[in-house]
Amino acid sequence: MRDRANHHSRLRGPVQAALTAGLGAALSGCAGPLSTLAPSGPAAASIAGLWWTMLAGSAVLFVLVLVLFALVTRRPGWGSRVSPARWIVLGGLVLPAVVLIPLICYALLAGERLLPLPGHAPTRVDAIGKQWNWTFRYPDQGGLETHDVLHLPAGTPVDIVVTSEDVVHSFWIPRFAGKIDAIPGHATRLRVQADQPGRYEGQCNQFCGLGHAGMHFTVIVDRPEDYAAAVKQAAATGEVKK
Repeated sequence: MRDRANHHSRLRGPVQAALTAGLGAALSGCAGPLSTLAPSGPAAASIAGLWWTMLAGSAVLFVLVLVLFALVTRRPGWGSRVSPARWIVLGGLVLPAVVLIPLICYALLAGERLLPLPGHAPTRVDAIGKQWNWTFRYPDQGGLETHDVLHLPAGTPVDIVVTSEDVVHSFWIPRFAGKIDAIPGHATRLRVQADQPGRYEGQCNQFCGLGHAGMHFTVIVDRPEDYAAAVKQAAATGEVKK
């Protein structure tokens, strides 16, 4: 018995260390410049809210399953009066539906708020992907272009019209909105809005060749009154990502 206790005590240290390291690694992914759980705009906030709601719903469903498992384990014969067919209906259909149907309704409502619905035409920026960089064109600023640096005005909806010159890419600024594909010969539209001025990061989220890992870009959010001058200066000086 003493040898067994010593064996367990020797195992406890490495197991606890592994669990702590795993938990730390998991939590570290919840922050940073590319974290979807640190939203800096209304679209990203809606996506983050949907994620937390889905997490809570899955936790509730998991707890309900564990309760049933505990009842069956601790009380042998519990539920034996219920036929197998009824168990399939109650456990396989009714129980998940109680949690999943509200989650689906919430997801549909959240997704509706992310669509670039018609209305007042916001500022437009064209994003053109090409192995392995991004060109940003500003039609509202006389067609000026920047490369791998995107300027946006704070607190203003912006339509990003995304396309590609070669292969399929994916345009993504995690802290502002969801991702959208850049497809050759086709334009897709993503509406974003940044809450506060600052420096953020975006990337291609679709494997597009050997240089995919370096296909990221810098996003600079300017004050609305400084936006036009910032775009003009960036286009003139060839501002580069950092």
